Amino acid sequence: MPDVPQIQDTVALDGDGHVIAEARHRAVDFLTRVQAEHGLPVSARAMDLTQLVVSELVTNARKYAPGPVLMELRIIGAVVEVVVWDSDPVLPVARASDAGRVGQHGLEIVMAVAQGFEAQREPVGKRITARIALPDDPGGDITGRRPQQQPALTVGLTAFPDDLP
Repeated sequence: MPDVPQIQDTVALDGDGHVIAEARHRAVDFLTRVQAEHGLPVSARAMDLTQLVVSELVTNARKYAPGPVLMELRIIGAVVEVVVWDSDPVLPVARASDAGRVGQHGLEIVMAVAQGFEAQREPVGKRITARIALPDDPGGDITGRRPQQQPALTVGLTAFPDDLP
């Protein structure tokens, strides 16, 4: 739609573990601006899930790819896209569910809460995109999709350890 302004924010993230908190803060600031300046509805669920997805994707990029990470947040219709680029060309693969496994559930979580997910190789590295519906689904499905055979995952976030005083 050519008359609709593109709403986006891009940030290069380089450095230590504080970039993960910085990325979450940028996501909150972006969605807050989307509400205030453009009047788009952003549910508390969308705000929380966007922070969770940003945290998981940026954490994985910092953990597995050398060099900087680029994060882009953009609004497409009633969806926020979280796009993370890194320098590692290896595409992530969700592992089989294993309640006994400690850690390495990030991609499983992202795929469970996102309305859409894709991973693509780029000339240098890869690009991961997750889509999250901004308004609440009237049917109560947190992902904006029809319920599948397995129960939906409900996630609520209030604070992250590195955000606390």
